[in-house]
Amino acid sequence: MNVDDAAHAVVHDYPGGSESLGPRAGIGAAVLRSKVNPNAGTHHLTLKEAVRITGLTGDVRILQAFAQECGHIVLAAPGDDDRHASDMAVLELVAAVGGSQGDLFGSIHRALADGELTPAELATIHDCGQAAMARIAALLQRLGGMVER
Repeated sequence: MNVDDAAHAVVHDYPGGSESLGPRAGIGAAVLRSKVNPNAGTHHLTLKEAVRITGLTGDVRILQAFAQECGHIVLAAPGDDDRHASDMAVLELVAAVGGSQGDLFGSIHRALADGELTPAELATIHDCGQAAMARIAALLQRLGGMVER
């Protein structure tokens, strides 16, 4: 998902949409709708507004899309509870890592099965790779948070 589509989705998926989120973000509802309309050329969401909307909604899709367009991934900052992660939580992360690697390798296998790689297949591989990297990083982050200092 690109940044424009992510911003549109974040605003419109918020309970009450722009009518509810706009006033909380200090932006008129109609102006906010225009700012996140990928087809509008007159209004544009500023970085500060995107940060404010992300903070208000707790929805990080704009951040994830921005990072992905720049070739990066987004990881949640470790919380205090990471030091006391249960064995089950770590095991669940390990299983998620394995599953995401299976998704990645499966997408590569399916894409190359016919001897050709299409842009859509490459995009799917890229998405699966990003997901796998994010899960590996989350596992490493969780394990790092468990280290007694």
